[in-house]
Amino acid sequence: MVSYSQGSKRGGEYDSLKKDATSLVSQEVNLTGEKSEAVKEQTEEEKPKVTLSGYIDSYILHAFNNPKSGTLMGNPSVYGGAPVGRAFDRLNDQFSIGLVQTKFMYSDKKSDLVIDLTFGPNAELGNFGNTRSTTLWTSANNYQSQMIGTSAAIKQAYFTYRATSKLSFTVGQFGTHIGYEVIDAPINYHYSLSNLFNNGPFYHIGVKANYALTEKVTLMAGLVNNWDNLFDNNSQKSAVAQVFVNPAKGFNIYLNYIGGYGDDTYLSNVATSTGKAYLEDYTRQLFDVTTGYQVTAKFYVGLNAAYGFYNFKASGADAVAIATTYGSTKPNWSGVALYSNYAINDVIGIGARFEYFDDENYVRYIGTKNTSFTVTAPITLADGHLIVKPELRIDMAASTKAGEIKYYEDHQGNGTNTQQTFGAAFIYKY
Repeated sequence: MVSYSQGSKRGGEYDSLKKDATSLVSQEVNLTGEKSEAVKEQTEEEKPKVTLSGYIDSYILHAFNNPKSGTLMGNPSVYGGAPVGRAFDRLNDQFSIGLVQTKFMYSDKKSDLVIDLTFGPNAELGNFGNTRSTTLWTSANNYQSQMIGTSAAIKQAYFTYRATSKLSFTVGQFGTHIGYEVIDAPINYHYSLSNLFNNGPFYHIGVKANYALTEKVTLMAGLVNNWDNLFDNNSQKSAVAQVFVNPAKGFNIYLNYIGGYGDDTYLSNVATSTGKAYLEDYTRQLFDVTTGYQVTAKFYVGLNAAYGFYNFKASGADAVAIATTYGSTKPNWSGVALYSNYAINDVIGIGARFEYFDDENYVRYIGTKNTSFTVTAPITLADGHLIVKPELRIDMAASTKAGEIKYYEDHQGNGTNTQQTFGAAFIYKY
């Protein structure tokens, strides 16, 4: 049924706290010596389970601005040819593979194991923090050895141990808890991903604990290396936290946080007076709220809002250099997205997303103020295995501060402030 709600925010499908049975069914035996049906069912439930799942997705779309470069990234004149107007489904007028996933899961009464492997262009983009080379000697940054080999194929690899019916611990590489959308195409209502997703964290490696405070409130806290990279560039760790509240049936609220010291391994260089090769003395924090409400069996609404900022510890010429690059020694980015979808019947639905994202000072990746409107009408076939997603998306970006350059690209390679695309994604899951 296409009324699948997108309330399972990014990482949400992996963060659910499974409760153990509060009591065991007694070993009742009838006069024939056979176990009762209740005991049989309990025995089945306690058996370890191994599951295999995954999907493949592909897409084709057409941009009405016909960008000369053939990509939807933006005007090549912006930021030395490195705009990120469309991070994943970026090819125009091409049949393209998105992502191929194979996911193994093992689960028993006290633990879970997840090995989530992905391949393809979107897998590479989503795992951009892991290069595929291997450094066999000590790197310039002793904290970032880059001994990683084939780890770009690992989307998630973690285990969860349930210490009690309320408390569990997760260790390994896992999808971020930040945001509304996930990289998995079958889970999102829309195929193209929001700028809140594209500019937020994708994954972390570390440890976290979940505690069910009540049946309606769950807490999560943990430590991770940083954002979107297996290795940190210093010894400090970033803190992650989440408060989940279920105030009413069908109504979920996630309050999310991540923050740390010097935890951005992709931070742009700034020519400071101290001659530092990289900016190091700063903190970075991000606050995020995600909520969704299943109004009726067919109608769903959702919201995602985020605010993040850096705080550079600098003065004098260093502070001037940072402010020149980022507009302030405390530059920020923010965004909000509204979602709504309606299931017309078991086969077809229709949904819309409105988003505003502000990264005017190029603190993250897009480097502009962008407003987008997306309409998708997913069609579910083959007993739910095949999903076809026709989609119309309209993006409107403000000119960048650097010379007021128009953000997107037209058919002559010149700047334009709008980009409209129409296409379809084809997703098969098992």
